[in-house]
Order: sequence, then structure tokens, then C-alpha cells
Amino acid sequence: MRAAASRTAWQGSLAVLALTFAWLAATAWMRPLMLPDEGRYATVAWEMLRSGDWLTPALDGMPFFHKPPLFYWITGAALSVAGLTEIAARAASLVGATLGAFSLYLFTQRWSGGAAARRVLVLLLVQPLFFAGGQFANLDMLVAGCITATVLALAHAALCFEQGLAYRRVLWLAYGLAALGVLAKGLIGFVIPAMVVGLWLVLRRRWRTVAALLSLPGLVLFLAVAAPWFVAMQQRFDGFLHYFFVVQHFQRFAAGGFNNAQPFWFYPVVVAVFSLPAILWVRGVFARGYFTAGGVHGAVRLLMALAVGCVLLFFSLPQSKLLGYILPAVPPLAWLIADASMRANESASRRNRWRATLACGALLGLGLVAGLAASQYHSTRGLGLALREHHQPGEPVFMLKAYPYDVPFYARLREPAFVVDDWNSPDVARRDNWRKEVADAGAFAPLLAQRLLLTPEALPAALCREGVAWVVGASQLNEHYAFLEQAQVMYMDRGESLWRVDARKGALATALDCAERPNGGSAGR
Repeated sequence: MRAAASRTAWQGSLAVLALTFAWLAATAWMRPLMLPDEGRYATVAWEMLRSGDWLTPALDGMPFFHKPPLFYWITGAALSVAGLTEIAARAASLVGATLGAFSLYLFTQRWSGGAAARRVLVLLLVQPLFFAGGQFANLDMLVAGCITATVLALAHAALCFEQGLAYRRVLWLAYGLAALGVLAKGLIGFVIPAMVVGLWLVLRRRWRTVAALLSLPGLVLFLAVAAPWFVAMQQRFDGFLHYFFVVQHFQRFAAGGFNNAQPFWFYPVVVAVFSLPAILWVRGVFARGYFTAGGVHGAVRLLMALAVGCVLLFFSLPQSKLLGYILPAVPPLAWLIADASMRANESASRRNRWRATLACGALLGLGLVAGLAASQYHSTRGLGLALREHHQPGEPVFMLKAYPYDVPFYARLREPAFVVDDWNSPDVARRDNWRKEVADAGAFAPLLAQRLLLTPEALPAALCREGVAWVVGASQLNEHYAFLEQAQVMYMDRGESLWRVDARKGALATALDCAERPNGGSAGR
């Protein structure tokens, strides 16, 4: 009987896992990749897949170390199975959202019961920010899922220890999940869980539990999972550790000058707005005695409140604030809302209002995705598909004063593109945009950067040398590059154009002065 009950429980959990993933993935195919984030990260994964180098993330063929590799590994694997499709490009985010939601379900089922677990899960899955984030191809949802699962695994181990139950296996799981969080986005993969759970134990004065969670085998597992990639990259690329941790972590956290500077109160407002109308139920959290309730349930309430508060505070300190950073706060907030609304079962009218809340959240999430699908302004999929249709192997691609990240993905480019801009300008290093990202990548492969990153003066010589080539850029650039008036326009839409340049003969060769460049000249910077 016990074995049958255990088997039934596992089957039920697997069904919940499958339904959770299916709901999140149901609309992930509907829209093109958005620029810049989705195009950038999908293309890095594509480059990893096509090059066969699964260790070194690359942007336009050059090492790209803004983020660690877990997202690219998951996405590259999905692309190898499902092809270069939008849903495959979003596989890592779907995995992260499913991990976060399912871990919250299991934790709540164990410590608050099955009814509460189902209530929390459904509410979380219809939260617009969580639903849309689960199908947006960047690293935020993947690390949010790892952080959520790590916090809950540590808390589960702590509660088991306090009740005299076996806890070491789930503790080691927590260390492994923290390592995956580091591979997903860096130090926040273990800093935030340590902050939340550490403060939770200190406020509850559980000093013996603190000691129990410090595990030498867990630390060994953490290092075995997280450290090898960092060691390998430092061995391959001198200065990698300084760039990754000092520049991309500490300087981005402490310094200004990065994108999307917002006031301190930005994230609380964002979380409240994107949690409507469910957030209206959270008033029960402020009732007298809510956090002072005894037993495990009171401890879990405190844990969830600290998880929300620590994430909001941590990410509110830097000036740069992007929407996805706050995703680790959404699962614990959903738990608090669901818990505070449990009295909804007391009357038919309250039950109906709760169902209306869930329906409204689902409609808002679906409407958000549908709106993004209808507006394809932040995408150059059409240009990429046009290039894929006409481009022949071996024909180089030149990108003028822009690097539309999704073009290599949609065009299935198997060679890096030449990128033309004023790379000698000091403004390249001052602004946090695509130029700086490409230039930073080139700093780790200077010989390759010398070949691929061209100045405008070097472009005519490079085109003369290559013969047939493709040029991508803003349509008005033909005013600055007169030879484009002689090139064949293969695609034009929303100010972006694709030109086919054949410099071997005719008016184009004359416009480029190819007769004066019999050897093509130098294409370097």
C-alpha cells in the first residue's frame, strides 16, 4: 500500500511538472526574437552549436564573457534537437521558470499541504511577469529559477534538521543548485540564497541549524560543478577572471553609466503593477499575528517575506535596473498572496473573486505575449530570413554601424560577419551598448578583431577583395556610402536594408575604385 501511494504521488508530481512546462511553452513560439537580449543570447548559443566549441561563448566569432555558459548550453542543446526556432531559443528560460514553479509547488506541498501547493502554483503561473519571463530568451528567468530552487532546498533541509529528519541529501542538492545558479548568471546564484536563508535563520535564532547547513561535501560539490568552466576560461584567456567578476559583477553593481538607470523605488512599483490584480489579496499579510504564528507555517511565512524583501533591496541598490532582475521575487510573493488569500474558501463570493483574479492574471499574461507578437518592431527576422534565402556559402556579410544580433541566427550564418564602425573612437568604451559588447569580445581575440572589426575607410578595399558580398545596415546609409546606390537591394523594411554587392565588374567596381585596389588593400583596423 505504501509503495502504491508513493508511486501515485510521483505520478501526480510528474503530471504537475509536465502541465507547468506545457502552459509556459504554449505561446513561446508565437513571436520573433526581440532585440537586443533575445537575439544576442540565441545567436551566442547558435555560434556555440555551429562551431562545436561548447566551452567558449562567442559573439561574432569572438569570446563573449558578459555571462557564464549555462544558458547557452541549454539553448544550444535545444537548437540541436528542435532546429533554429524561437521556442528552442527560449528553452533555457522555460527550464528556469519550470524549475522555480515546480520547486515552489513541492516545497509548499511538503510544509503546507496539497491544497496550498496547487493554489500557489496556479497563481504563480498566471502572474504576467512570470508567464512572460518564462518565454523570454535571456538569463534572468534561468537564474531566478535556480535561486528559487536553491532557497527552497536550503529551507527544506533546515526544517528537516530542526525536526530530526534526514536532511543531508537535499542540502547537497541545494549546493548543486547554487552552483547551477552561478553558471547561469554569476555570483548572485549563491549570494541571494545565502542572504535570504542566513537572515531567516538568524532572525529565528537557529544557530545549530546554521552550523548544520555548512557542509564540506556540499562545498566540494559546489566547486566541482561551478569552478571548472571559470578555471578553463582563465587558462585560455588571460584577464578573464578580472573581466568577469570585477568588471561585469562589482563595477556593474556599484557604478553608474549602464543602461536603464532608475530610482530606488522602481522595483517595488514594478512588482506591484505586474502582480495586479492578485496583489490586492496580499493585505492579509499585514494582519496582526500573521508572521508571529507558531510552528512551521509561521517560519515559512517569514522565509517568503524575506525572500521578497532581500531581492527587492539587493537589486534596488544599483542605479541600473532591468525588468528581469526582479524575477526571483515573484515566486515568494505569489506564495504570500496565495497564503494570505486562503480565506477565499470561506464563501462563494470570495471563491468567485479568487477565480476572477486568476482568470484576469492569465488574460493579462496572454495579452502581453500577444501584444509582443503583434508588434515586431524590435526584430530583424525578416532581414535575416531574406539573407538566408539568397546568401551562398563563402559570401561574406558586412554590417554597417550596427550589429543586429538576431540576423546570424535567422540567416544561419556559419562565419562571423565584418562589422564596420569607428572602432578607434573613445565613445565605444563609454556607452553600454552593442559596440562595447563587440569591442569587449574583440579584446580577448585581438587578431580576429583586427580582421573582423573594420573602419569605414577600410570597407571599400574589403568589398573589392571579396567579390560578391552582403551588406546590412540602415537604409539611409546609402547617403554616406555612395557605392550602395549601385548595389542591388534585396530587402528593405522599417529603415533596415540588405544589399547584394558584386564588386567584380560594372558600375559597382567603378564606384568602389576596385581597379585601384588590385589586391584588395588592407581590411584591418
